[in-house]
Amino acid sequence: MTDDNRAGADRVIAIIPARGGSKGLPGKNVRPIGGKPLIAHSVHHALESGVCDRVLVTTDDPEIRAAAEEAGAWTPFMRDAGLAEDLTPTEPVLKDALERAEAIDGPFGIVVFLQPTDIFRKPEWIARAVGILKTRPEVDCAFAANKTHKNFWHQTEDGTWKRVFDWMAVYGPRQTRTPLFREDTGLASALRADLIRQGRRTGDRAEIIEIDDTASGIDIHDAFDFFLAEKALEWLAANRKP
Repeated sequence: MTDDNRAGADRVIAIIPARGGSKGLPGKNVRPIGGKPLIAHSVHHALESGVCDRVLVTTDDPEIRAAAEEAGAWTPFMRDAGLAEDLTPTEPVLKDALERAEAIDGPFGIVVFLQPTDIFRKPEWIARAVGILKTRPEVDCAFAANKTHKNFWHQTEDGTWKRVFDWMAVYGPRQTRTPLFREDTGLASALRADLIRQGRRTGDRAEIIEIDDTASGIDIHDAFDFFLAEKALEWLAANRKP
């Protein structure tokens, strides 16, 4: 880590990648849901967490940029078209955004990564992830993970199917089974900025923020996902505790 990077070790930037070329649901990032554009939900979550010095939206689309700015995001540049293609991985997008942000605003030590298609996160998950990194130097990333008691199988090279773990052959009540945790970095993830500079999205020394939340499994990519999200928002609003 350089001296400049050490100087910004406690600064936190949230990066929300939102490109404009969605094929599954055109225009989804600015489509209204729950009374505001989809992109605004993630921007507001980052702001409400209270731990982000900057909330950056990286996009190639002027309409998304305008909606993000209206929600309170920082959008000092437009993403290059070469980093907004259908098969562009997330890692180079985050690296590009961090490097360009640091060229404008100085170094950051922690990056919060949020996907705009995940709107059922809680701002406190973001705060917890950042808090873990700030208080535990041995941890290089912290992220939300949904707990499951389901069995998992994989297909071997010879085409046969095998349980991921042998102990999954022993069935029993859900409450007595060893849980697995599905990585959900798009919901809430914080990691050392050096990992982003290396082109990585997670590290090897992780701490998991354990969640057991059905709605957070809705990731909006097509019209049916959007329908589910709308209905879930309606139900949560109607059943919110006073």
